[in-house]
Amino acid sequence: MGQTIHPFNKKITSVSGDFCGQKLTLETGRLAFQAGATVTASYGDTVIMAVVSVADEPIKGMDYFPLSVEYEEKLYAAGKISGSRFMKREGRPTDTAILSGRLIDRPIRPLFPKGYRNEVQAIATVLSLDPDLKPDIIAMIAISTALMLAGTPFEGPVAGVRVGLIDDKLKAFPTTTELATSKLDLIVAGTKDAIMMVEAGAEEVSEAMMIDAIKLAHKSFQSAIELQNELVQKVGVEKRPFDLLLPDPAIQTHVDEYLDKKLGELLRGNQSQRDKAIQQLKETFVGHFEEKLAENFDKAAYLDAFEHALKQDVRNSILKDGVRPDNRTNLQIRTLSSEVGILPRTHGSSLFTRGSTQALNITTLAPLSYSQTIDSMEESREKRFIHHYNMPGYTVGEIRRMGSPGRREIGHGALAERAIMAVIPDENVFPYAIRTVSEILSSNGSTSMASVCSSTLSLMDAGVPLKAPVSGIAMGLITDSDSGKYVILSDIQGTEDFAGDMDFKVAGTDNGITALQMDIKVHGITPEIMTAALEQAKSGRKEILNHMLETISEPRKQLSKYAPQVRTISINPDKIREVIGKGGETINKIIAETGADIDIKDDGTVFIASPDQKSIDATVAWIESITAEPEVGRIYDNCRVVSVLDFGAFVEIMPGKEGLVHISELRNERVERVSDVIKEGERVTVKLMAIDDKGRLNLSIKAINKD
Repeated sequence: MGQTIHPFNKKITSVSGDFCGQKLTLETGRLAFQAGATVTASYGDTVIMAVVSVADEPIKGMDYFPLSVEYEEKLYAAGKISGSRFMKREGRPTDTAILSGRLIDRPIRPLFPKGYRNEVQAIATVLSLDPDLKPDIIAMIAISTALMLAGTPFEGPVAGVRVGLIDDKLKAFPTTTELATSKLDLIVAGTKDAIMMVEAGAEEVSEAMMIDAIKLAHKSFQSAIELQNELVQKVGVEKRPFDLLLPDPAIQTHVDEYLDKKLGELLRGNQSQRDKAIQQLKETFVGHFEEKLAENFDKAAYLDAFEHALKQDVRNSILKDGVRPDNRTNLQIRTLSSEVGILPRTHGSSLFTRGSTQALNITTLAPLSYSQTIDSMEESREKRFIHHYNMPGYTVGEIRRMGSPGRREIGHGALAERAIMAVIPDENVFPYAIRTVSEILSSNGSTSMASVCSSTLSLMDAGVPLKAPVSGIAMGLITDSDSGKYVILSDIQGTEDFAGDMDFKVAGTDNGITALQMDIKVHGITPEIMTAALEQAKSGRKEILNHMLETISEPRKQLSKYAPQVRTISINPDKIREVIGKGGETINKIIAETGADIDIKDDGTVFIASPDQKSIDATVAWIESITAEPEVGRIYDNCRVVSVLDFGAFVEIMPGKEGLVHISELRNERVERVSDVIKEGERVTVKLMAIDDKGRLNLSIKAINKD
């Protein structure tokens, strides 16, 4: 191998160590040497390149940290070319890529200091894919390492691991083969001492098992954190200078003094009352300081301080007084309301309202041929259950440009989909493609969990035989770092999410958890807090589920009259080619004449769908006529005489199946000439007497008369 020469004199440095039973290598200095920092992570045959670029100066006037994390799938990494006939180049990111980017972003973002406004871009590119090792966790480790090497004020490193439950045993970093049969797909990310992010899909896993899995994950990724620290130490990172754009403490002091005794009980009430009171207070507040400071009034800075004071008021009320902004206790769920069957032509519909959060959900059923085809770097498969989530600007009283769903909408939709996927009936029980869409109509906390509840109701209204109903709840956390005191909040609303330290979403059935997502705004939480939050969430989920079951107690027994009817039959797999015909000629003819949709699986299972039962019956009869095997002793009616010969006549008893009626089998009496008693093209009734060792069919007409 030739020597690598870099014009920027970058030294190639690498470290290797064990990570969940396999070798993990982190290397820097070889690739993309003009970027702020580049790390290549290798694990099995998976290779990830993480590139971090950092701006030298902060962006003035920005009120959030401009961090972007991108995850790039490259089909060449898996040795694939796009299956699209027209597009061979990678296009917009797949949902999987978007979700992976969000997964990496969530544990990293809180570990930058408040007021840091330098733009940071982190890009993870999959260069090589080991099909048995999912790459997202390795990408997270690579980006964390690159952030450390870039000299940013990142309080990492961060690492993560996936945990599965295979044969009732927990395993860290299971293979994709093992995940296919796993009852749990849990991802945990964090630092050496704390948990920063949790994401899970599960098949009704208990809270105790989930906590054990989280503890195993935190223990398992420690080696990856040590490896990152080792590389940073070997490289010798030079920290970048930076300035924090923080509010002027003097302004905050002035604002706090003005707002003294104007907050607390005066701002408590339902959302409408609270919003009105805050707006009135804000107008008075702005007028006071405009008059007092005149041209020296920095309105933006004073309003930031005003918002900070409101946030601290919410935190103090909860921690010290045990009172939430709307006067609820920490365990109390907001007012619940739900309806089903509210749209006349849809296959299923529901409206779920919790406080001022409202989700409309619509379920649509279709033949299996309408399943979504997934063709990505990691997999090629069909997806028969799809959940989509939409949240326009009007849901929070804003005007926003309409467009395709953003990363947040895709993430929330995927979470709800995961929550419900565990209870979707198997294809052989309910042979339909299912799409359910959550239209958020009003938002004030946990629209993703509202969409879980509304989706469940809508699916039951559509008659989908769910294995069990699912409900969801969002939990919050307020902590006091000085005293160590914390309060866990059930069913958080927007104000509490803004002021709190945790957004913890839990969905599940009576039997266990089906989905979990936790994001932390502070520097992590302990397993003990998570245990308490899960137990409190279980009680809240139960209360919400009981309400849902009062609206509809079980899936409807009958589908909507507008939904397609599906019938399943089985044929000999060797006959599939005959049903399809040359170039699809036969199956297309059946579809055109009957109007039914036909989907044939490789094992010979045939799904026939149509709103019209006569169409289904005609299609079944047609397919059976093509695939049926001759049965000895069976009588076949209305069979066409194909040809007449001296020794007998050939008769077609089913498409492509002909047999011989020997001259001796035409009549009970002696027949001199075949043509005297039977003509070509004539329709006759025959009985199959035998099939000889060469597969020839021996038919009889006279046997029917004897019968």
